[in-house]
Amino acid sequence: MTMPSLTRPRIVALLAAGAVALLAGCATPPPDDTPLSPPAAMQVEGVPPVPARLLEPIQRYSGVVGHQFVDWHPQRREMLVAHRAPTASTTQLFLITAPMAAPVPLTDGADPVGSAQWEPRAGRYIVFTRGSGGNEAYQLYRLDPATRAVKQITPDGQRHAFNDWVRSRSLAVVTSVPLDRTAAGGTRAQITTTLSLIDPDGDPAAPGTRRIVAELPGTGWFGAEVSPDERQAAMVRYTSATQSEVWLIDLASGERRRVLPAEGQTLRAAHVVSGWSADGRALYVVSDRASEFRELMRLDLASGALTRLTGHIPWDLSGGDRTRDGRRIALLANVDGRDELRMLDGASGRELPPPAVPGGSVTRVAYHPASSELAMVINSPQGPATIHTLDAQGRVVAWTRPAGAEGIRLAELPDQRIVRWTSFDGRTISGVLSLPPARFKGPRPVLMLMHGGPEGQSRLGWNGRLNYLLQERGIALLEPNVRGSSGYGKTFLDLDNGRLREDSVRDMGSALDWIATQPGLDAKRVVVMGGSYGGYMALAASVRLADRIAGAVSVVGISNFVSFLENTESYRRDLRRAEYGDERDPAMREFLQAISPLNLADRITKPLLVVQGKNDPRVPWTESEQIVRSLQRRGTPVWYLLADNEGHGFARRENADFYFATVVSFLQRTLRP
Repeated sequence: MTMPSLTRPRIVALLAAGAVALLAGCATPPPDDTPLSPPAAMQVEGVPPVPARLLEPIQRYSGVVGHQFVDWHPQRREMLVAHRAPTASTTQLFLITAPMAAPVPLTDGADPVGSAQWEPRAGRYIVFTRGSGGNEAYQLYRLDPATRAVKQITPDGQRHAFNDWVRSRSLAVVTSVPLDRTAAGGTRAQITTTLSLIDPDGDPAAPGTRRIVAELPGTGWFGAEVSPDERQAAMVRYTSATQSEVWLIDLASGERRRVLPAEGQTLRAAHVVSGWSADGRALYVVSDRASEFRELMRLDLASGALTRLTGHIPWDLSGGDRTRDGRRIALLANVDGRDELRMLDGASGRELPPPAVPGGSVTRVAYHPASSELAMVINSPQGPATIHTLDAQGRVVAWTRPAGAEGIRLAELPDQRIVRWTSFDGRTISGVLSLPPARFKGPRPVLMLMHGGPEGQSRLGWNGRLNYLLQERGIALLEPNVRGSSGYGKTFLDLDNGRLREDSVRDMGSALDWIATQPGLDAKRVVVMGGSYGGYMALAASVRLADRIAGAVSVVGISNFVSFLENTESYRRDLRRAEYGDERDPAMREFLQAISPLNLADRITKPLLVVQGKNDPRVPWTESEQIVRSLQRRGTPVWYLLADNEGHGFARRENADFYFATVVSFLQRTLRP
């Protein structure tokens, strides 16, 4: 059983390929002004020549990379990891055969690899997902680890997700949704989710290789977990961050029944499947139905009785796993932006004394299927994701170390802290603050980073390329968790929905108020930056807070909620309407138009950099295109980067490097004293 993550990554992860650097307040740079040439797939408008000399010093920080745990080998003490080698372009799969052994590359290519799992019985092959050019139209592939031979096992024209295995027969449980480009007119009014079983050993074109189990109505179906007797799968049907259901699907007939909320109940709450009991008589679920926070519960399927197991933990659970025999449960509690490891006795549900693990946030845990060894991914301000294991005796063993850290004293990187302030309505808002070393004197300029989602959360952890700002240029980083952020209870999570949207923008204003009270921060030199929904927040700051900021950077940001909802991929549209409002309702449409930055573009007076991937299925590239063209028609200067081979963020190193240097140049001009 693997408990899915319940929060989105912090903005550093979203913008890992495009974090920022700054030269304001630094020593006079070398005289070499040779311009940096953009990659072939990059369209550049309004950007002054970017000096190539900017790259080398900041790449010392961009080259520091970690390793993400992917899966244990089912029999051997080996693991799959996802890793972007310091000189590589994209994230790929690697095999680690022993603690601290050199990772062995298994995949390569221009596109990054997504999720992956070993064949569950003997580890004969690996199934992984990969899109193309950032389009997120994921296909499943069979990889032979001995020969590196790769075979596509899913049909084109759909977006596929790998859920689980029918282990006795090594059948992959896959959910699929159609893509708009396969629809007449380029969009779909109705959509279904296909649940199927696929034999990765079979010929993808042969009958019987793929068996459709059920056509499920609508979207939001995910996380199918197969029961121990392999007769049914438990699935989540997601409506919004605070409303989801648990269903059981018969794998033979496709018949389905809802188990949470129980039939007849109208309870609005989040319910997330977290695995089956070893005997198959109960389900573990994570839910906020009993309190403000998401806690672990056990559902007895015969009686429908729910037992609360972690109601004593006043924070959301963000992940976890359970041993195959059910004797131990490892949980991750999101404690004010830091993931802490908690252990439960599987039989009694009693919390056990916490083990001694390395400092930082434990962002992922996974038990080996053939033992009780627990893999842990640990992330801290002093280093990116590193993998350790914890055995039954409490011994911790390191499996990886950060790559590319030569010349950087990771241990000397400063800690972060949580800061709080009061917003316009008396509500407390918090944020993650990273301060530069004390050698930088005087009030420091601030980069305010807005997370995406909008249900994301800024957390304590590795700052990636942003460490260049802190260590070399003395720039403070503030990452507010405005209302609508996860991690602070379901009431807080819903405070920006629909017509409450601009209250989160007012929270940004209160963050600027707080900066003005801090003697070490310069409230006159603040740039707002964000990606996805955070990109909307950057644009919103440009129109609502223009007199209080020095500039903004919008990465794959929403400029008009109506055109966004009409053009985002159909499989996402209803899910986003639950958050932003339904643009088909005339009154809501009028409201969404009134708050959209595109319709307020005449208020943008401060420098703006807009960044977009042409293949983005979430926030279509036209969202950036239309705000840029509107400003250009007005004669308002705007910098614009558009990558033809990227999607929702930049995944390729060559694109990320050029973007990185462009932001350096932008902020050098914007944040001058």
